[in-house]
Amino acid sequence: MEDNKNFDYKAAYEKEKLKTADLAGRIAELEDKNQELEFKLNRIKNNPIWKASTPARNAMHWVIRQRDRIRNQGSLRGVIAKIKYKQIEKKAMTHYGTESFPSEETRKEQESAVFEKMPLISILVPLYNTPEKFLRDMIESVLAQTYGNWQLCLADGSDAEHIGTVEAIVREYQKDPRAIRIDARWSTPGTGVDSNANSSAEEDFCRIKYQKLEKNEGISGNTNHCLELAEGEYIGLFDHDDILHPEVLYWYVKAINEENADYIYCDETTFKGDDINKMITMHFKPDYAIDNLRANNYICHFSVFKRTLLDGTELFRPKFDGSQDHDMILRLTDRAQHIVHVPKLLYYWRSHAGSVASDINAKPYAIDAAKGAVADHLRRHGYDHFKITSTRAFETIFKITYEVQGTPKISIVIPNCEHKEDLKRCIDSIYEKSVYDNYEIIVVENNSKGSEIRGYYEELANGGLKDIVKVVDYTAYKTMAGGDGKDSGFNYSAVVNYGVKNSTGEYIVLLNNDTQVITVNWMEELLMYAQREDVGAVGAKLYFPDRKIQHAGVVLRLGAHRTAGHSHYGQAGMNLGYMGRLCYAQDVSAVTGACLMVSRKKYDEVGGFDEGFAVSLNDVDFCLKLRQAGYLNVFTPFAELYHYESLSRGLDLEGKNAARYEGESEHFRTKWKEVLDKGDPYYNPNFSLDRSDFSLNVEGYSSLRTQ
Repeated sequence: MEDNKNFDYKAAYEKEKLKTADLAGRIAELEDKNQELEFKLNRIKNNPIWKASTPARNAMHWVIRQRDRIRNQGSLRGVIAKIKYKQIEKKAMTHYGTESFPSEETRKEQESAVFEKMPLISILVPLYNTPEKFLRDMIESVLAQTYGNWQLCLADGSDAEHIGTVEAIVREYQKDPRAIRIDARWSTPGTGVDSNANSSAEEDFCRIKYQKLEKNEGISGNTNHCLELAEGEYIGLFDHDDILHPEVLYWYVKAINEENADYIYCDETTFKGDDINKMITMHFKPDYAIDNLRANNYICHFSVFKRTLLDGTELFRPKFDGSQDHDMILRLTDRAQHIVHVPKLLYYWRSHAGSVASDINAKPYAIDAAKGAVADHLRRHGYDHFKITSTRAFETIFKITYEVQGTPKISIVIPNCEHKEDLKRCIDSIYEKSVYDNYEIIVVENNSKGSEIRGYYEELANGGLKDIVKVVDYTAYKTMAGGDGKDSGFNYSAVVNYGVKNSTGEYIVLLNNDTQVITVNWMEELLMYAQREDVGAVGAKLYFPDRKIQHAGVVLRLGAHRTAGHSHYGQAGMNLGYMGRLCYAQDVSAVTGACLMVSRKKYDEVGGFDEGFAVSLNDVDFCLKLRQAGYLNVFTPFAELYHYESLSRGLDLEGKNAARYEGESEHFRTKWKEVLDKGDPYYNPNFSLDRSDFSLNVEGYSSLRTQ
């Protein structure tokens, strides 16, 4: 209360008034420029020469895109690394196509498997002018399932020109013995039904249900009609031009029994032509990650869920046609209790002219629908005044800008020993670049001997930054606390904890002294996530001085020590990342302590940094403690800094440093054994743990056969 009395509200008001006036002037200036440019652009677009040059411009843009793809690799070394990655991927692809299909022995084993729960799974497929080859491939892939308690529900909105052919093919398959329910195969051999059964009984025994619709109601409407035919406890969503792996339902039912799954999805691939072995892109997904899902529909195919999740809601909502699946996934995963990702490539998405798999531009309305679906989801979760924008990765990969609540004080804690120039560069960049102004900087001095750094501390204490920067002496604190005066070695965790204890902010930023701010709103980008109740630590995108990536999230067990490593390490800064992952905020197991924001409340809740990790892995340990407490850890690529990695203390490659790191690694592996044994939920087990570029295990699917 006393602080409120001493606060100069009039001065604060005048300050904000000046800032608002300045911003308003800048906006007006930009609007004038925008109108001028829009007028010029429209004049160009309406020019007949411009219209006639469309084919040439399309060819030119194709060349530019290929040039940019090469530039995104950063250098010749980056191009070579990309080629090597593609070679590994191509080699691994051979394991994920027909080679991964079950042998006769495996098929018999899976077909005869008896689970405690053997739910009927109704697979919904909306049909519309489906080419014969696509239709037959789709139905055959269902008939080939090793788990037999399924139902295929087809609602046909085909036009008059195609309806006859589509219906005839479906009717043909309805008479196929493979389409007869297993429990109905007590009949005359070769017929599939009792010789006395009538045609109505024949339809009752058939696992393929078909309805001819009076009119085409689009993807959403047609699929909703499929649901009317469904009798299953679980519902699966399948496109009319795609193919299922023969084992997909078997693995899903296994997940239902072993993990009580009520929403299940798997990995997938796109393929061209009529051969699933001719793969274009394989998508190996993380386990359920809400921030990833808000940024893009990474779950996509093949979704199977408990029917009760639909109680009181619709399956597909027509207003989101084009991204109706993204809307549905967001709604149903909100309701689900046990979302299970089966880390196997079990869905084949055909790429052909007019399909979304071929080109998002084929369905431009899907982009607006996806933004609408995400916005609707965010409002249900109580968020207001957010902004959803497409990223450079893809039109349907989004940046979500949340509203920062108020202007809470941020304490930036910077441990330091010597290295005056590094510290000065760091502090100057914070002061000169940052647009957020309610912050303090706590420099935690630890055992510096030189006069140069002491002189800089004096400069900070008496200069223009004296109201922002405070230097606290950890070495003096140790001595006063009863230390014996002997050098007990550098303990980063203890230094950090002391710095946080001497700070006053509601939010803490742990920052290395060898960093330099790039993004002017870096604090806001971190804060918008740190303010969320469900988020623990938030980490930034860090670059080496040559603009190669130093940090983009931490992956458990990555690297030689099988403790933790940085994803996308050493890749070019303009790289989009695996499936665009360098271009959107996402959930990760941990982030680096070189730039980490967390609320003071949550920092204290988990006991701060564990001082048993003196130098290494303390940040990962801290993040895992937050995760254990039920919080998410988030990496955002929209807060960017340079990181002159480990300049202050050297690397952990040789001598005492290497021995110390091995000791801390062993401690980490022991403490978090159960977590490490399960693997990183945000890093697919199909990826190699020996490379940070999301390279695949060349052994491929066979390495998962025992799971």
